[in-house]
Amino acid sequence: MANSISRPLVAARIAALAVSCTLLTIALQVNGQEGVELETNPSEVVPSTSKLPVAGPAIPNLPTLTLGGKLFWTDEEVQAGWRIQRSSMTGHYRLLDDQNYRHAYGSLEHCEQQLREIQQLRALPAAEGEVVVTLHGLLRSRDVMEGLGEYLQREGDLQPVHVSYASTRRTLDEHAESLSRVIDRLGSRVTKIHFVGHSLGNLVIRRYYGEAGAEDPLWKVDPRAGRVVMLAPPNQGARAAKMWRDNDLFKLVAGPSGKQLGLEWKQIEPRLARPTGEFGIVAGAHPAGSSLLSLLPGDDDLVLSVSETKLPGAADSIVVPLHHGEVISNPEVQAYVLRFLQEGHFVAADQREPIPLDKTTTAPLASEPDCTLSVEGSER
Repeated sequence: MANSISRPLVAARIAALAVSCTLLTIALQVNGQEGVELETNPSEVVPSTSKLPVAGPAIPNLPTLTLGGKLFWTDEEVQAGWRIQRSSMTGHYRLLDDQNYRHAYGSLEHCEQQLREIQQLRALPAAEGEVVVTLHGLLRSRDVMEGLGEYLQREGDLQPVHVSYASTRRTLDEHAESLSRVIDRLGSRVTKIHFVGHSLGNLVIRRYYGEAGAEDPLWKVDPRAGRVVMLAPPNQGARAAKMWRDNDLFKLVAGPSGKQLGLEWKQIEPRLARPTGEFGIVAGAHPAGSSLLSLLPGDDDLVLSVSETKLPGAADSIVVPLHHGEVISNPEVQAYVLRFLQEGHFVAADQREPIPLDKTTTAPLASEPDCTLSVEGSER
């Protein structure tokens, strides 16, 4: 009886603390180093929904250390750790180096010109061979994927391309469009493009694939696209987001993408496709009732239940005893990720746990946009 009373209370306090910390982070970024970059010419400010690049005169730049764009900036190009980012608040662009120093800002054309000159002057290495594009989750940044990227490069000779996006400020459609531009600019020396997503990042990947089924697609899925590993993906939406959908603080913090995870799931789901290549799913879980913080039915990672991670058509799936954020940095999971990217399974070929497609499953491939999903499959 005590547990039934304390679990909601503890969970509510933890959630309130998380929201408070997030709001503090936003305030610091607006008023601190990130906020300095919001001062730009009115002629360069465009609505965040604009599909056109910002044009305008170059703005004099003083090299400035930034926070790297943790909440308000989205990568449009990534080259050897250098990134051209677009502000989700003003629409203007900036060029950051691999240490988060700003070297240019203003129009896209100006930042591209500066990056090309720097590439030649500093002989920045172009991406080549097999690369792994990583995408973080809601309220996270590219930093959380760097440890995994280092492991994949060290142990598998796979070059990581860490992509940041303004996860709380824009929609999944806009995130995927920016991802398409990053992929388009990887260069001709790249032979294969794998993906690893965490949480919301997986839906950005699926939305990228989903554009292939549109009547008038804004981008094409790169033919070099390879395998995909989904870490704690909300493939069936997020019950937690639905529970908090009427909470004003949640709506403020989670933004448009958080709304799509919950209240608007039925609208976004048909535009989320299954990857055309092999994909595998890693779900975190603790037994139902084992944590006072969990309000979800069944085994869960405190954010998603195992059933919410499933997607029919997965070549392999595995459940690990970890919380939602732990799956990124766990050494065993990192080994699973590498093995799947190289061999198409997490443990061994004869130990695969696929999530099959059956007669009731209409999960869309990239060329089948208007479909629904059934939740079927098995777990280890």
